[in-house]
Amino acid sequence: MAIILKGEMSGASLSEAPLLLLLKLRTFIALFAVVIFFSFAAHNFVSWENLLIMSRHVALNAFLAIGMTFVIVAGGIDLSVGSIVGLSGMVAGGLILHGIPLGDEYTLYLSVPEVIVVALLTGVAVGAINGLLITRLNVAPFIATLGTLYIARGAALLSSNGETFPNLTGDPDYGTTGFPVIGSATILGIPLTIWLLVAVGAIAAYIAGRTPLGRQIYAVGSNERAAQLSGVRVNRVKMFVYMFSGLCAAIVGLIIASELVASHPMSGETFELNAIAAAVLGGTSMSGGRGKIGGTIIGAFVIGILSDGLVMMGVSAFWQTVIKGVVIVAAVVVDQIQRRVQQRFALQKQAATGG
Repeated sequence: MAIILKGEMSGASLSEAPLLLLLKLRTFIALFAVVIFFSFAAHNFVSWENLLIMSRHVALNAFLAIGMTFVIVAGGIDLSVGSIVGLSGMVAGGLILHGIPLGDEYTLYLSVPEVIVVALLTGVAVGAINGLLITRLNVAPFIATLGTLYIARGAALLSSNGETFPNLTGDPDYGTTGFPVIGSATILGIPLTIWLLVAVGAIAAYIAGRTPLGRQIYAVGSNERAAQLSGVRVNRVKMFVYMFSGLCAAIVGLIIASELVASHPMSGETFELNAIAAAVLGGTSMSGGRGKIGGTIIGAFVIGILSDGLVMMGVSAFWQTVIKGVVIVAAVVVDQIQRRVQQRFALQKQAATGG
């Protein structure tokens, strides 16, 4: 039997407090470090024009990462988001250029708002398929979303035989003009994409932190069986997170197609890796049950600034891939260290108070 003095245990707890604080602030520290580094290493890195360009890139990754955060917190994974980006963009491009054929003589053309709704519903539908495969057929999330990754990408390629839908400016005669505004418009000098990110991020943060649904998502990820016994409708929660992830991916597909004024079936390829990296770097635990939307958005900034900074420095695309992989592994390792330190800190605090 070991006898532990409360005073000694309290001192040990205090000694680990600074380390735990540093681990919790790791995303802020990483963001500060990359900004300072590229400010000196890359020419014109801190110029207003470059900051606007980077903000657009960061926003695309952040949208996906927000949806991915909900999925990972609930104990799952979504590998299909990159393919949903491509498919939703192709749906929008096809509707604007070719409409919906109604027999041999008539074609139905949708207005831009209607096209946007259909493209968003496409992402939600793929997310719903993911959710049904996982909840009803008990397919592992990794396998289910890997399958829909290929299905969605194949559907995007089939929609145009692998070709691009170009010149999505629309036709005034059909009422399909205005689509490029999504990617080019600014409000108070700030791109519309950033305002959309603020809105989606605020809604997601509110759901996660202030609603019963948010608490249920965390409960399912922490202990699915316990959540089910406590009355949580686990299957509905899982359906929601995958559908929300699909919605976020569809938003990215629309933004990319609007910015390029064209849609390509391979848009969004490997975007799921950046989304996972941003979520994990932002403090989302791959084991589920822990993560915050704010941390995820900061993680997206780190990944986005790192990518753009390396490009500005002329670093090879191959080395960029290696560096991103290192960042993902390092983020997971640090997350595991934080969990162990938190557990030890909690045990020491309990022993020190005689609990």
